[in-house]
Amino acid sequence: MQSAELLMKNLVLGLVLFLSLISCSDELNRARPYILTTATTGGTYYPVGVALATIAHAQLSESQGISLTAISSAGSLENVKLLRDNQAQFALLQGPFGAWSWTGEGPVSQPQTHMRSVGAMWQNVEHFVLLSDLATSGDIMDLNNLDGERFVLGARNSGAEQTGRFILDTLGIDYESKFNLAYMGYGPTTSAIQDGNIVGMNIPAGAPVSSITQAYALLGDRMTILNWSQEALDKVNAKYPLWDWYDFPPGTYPNQTELIRTVGSPNVLVTRADIPEEVVYNVTKVIWENLATLQEIHGATKDMRLEIAIDGLGAPLHKGAIRYYREVGLDIPDRLILAEDNEALAEGV
Repeated sequence: MQSAELLMKNLVLGLVLFLSLISCSDELNRARPYILTTATTGGTYYPVGVALATIAHAQLSESQGISLTAISSAGSLENVKLLRDNQAQFALLQGPFGAWSWTGEGPVSQPQTHMRSVGAMWQNVEHFVLLSDLATSGDIMDLNNLDGERFVLGARNSGAEQTGRFILDTLGIDYESKFNLAYMGYGPTTSAIQDGNIVGMNIPAGAPVSSITQAYALLGDRMTILNWSQEALDKVNAKYPLWDWYDFPPGTYPNQTELIRTVGSPNVLVTRADIPEEVVYNVTKVIWENLATLQEIHGATKDMRLEIAIDGLGAPLHKGAIRYYREVGLDIPDRLILAEDNEALAEGV
């Protein structure tokens, strides 16, 4: 009798162990979820981030067990915090935030040594907008003529707000005393200028951005995207040489009849240093090998090119990204490679 009971116990234990192994196998076969944090839904980060995540999930979920999901956020500064706290594993940032984060400058108080770059994405184009009756010259320095009017720099703690402050400070525009500052996301900002509740706005995003398209469609020549001068470009590039010319040919936006010359800097995709090399390698590879699909989804990504994938990066590259870029023959500068990552790649770790 005892041997029968013992046999039954062993059978039960064996069945439990077998079911546990099946459960573990299912967990291992299930795609590892990673979060990509973007920005508010009215800009370019969110739709492009969703496109990136969708392509990565479709290509990597079954074959590599990698799942990527895009979420909205307040923008670059919040994304730095989400990445730091491991609430997101990938993030889109404005170019200056890559530099600020690695060194602990500007609005980022501590060096983010856990951050690694994946690559430079599309151009983040400066859209400083004023109602046309206040844009006397149509130049960026028209902002210095405001006298208490309500102007939106961006949502609080967003990348738009922080880079807007940096640009205006650098250009010597006394926005703290001359503007009645308001803080909103891109969607509410567009509604506010249409309703006459603000006189201008700062909308940095990949062009064409839906918020500007919507505002132009309603306001037409009653609003002006301010042009930049060579002097202004030189000033803003003095410390962080990230910006370059960006032209809007006529017709880029509804009712836009003249060429607009503004500036843009690269948006960057970053990740955490502790994300496995194979994961970052595969995500990097799938982005660049599916670039044509991405460009069909959103026009802003037409600026993306593999040959400039490492331009304008502030934080060193993740070793998974280094591995891919070396495979395709890019010459990676020493400043973007940490010694320990180089050694790990050389050893095949």
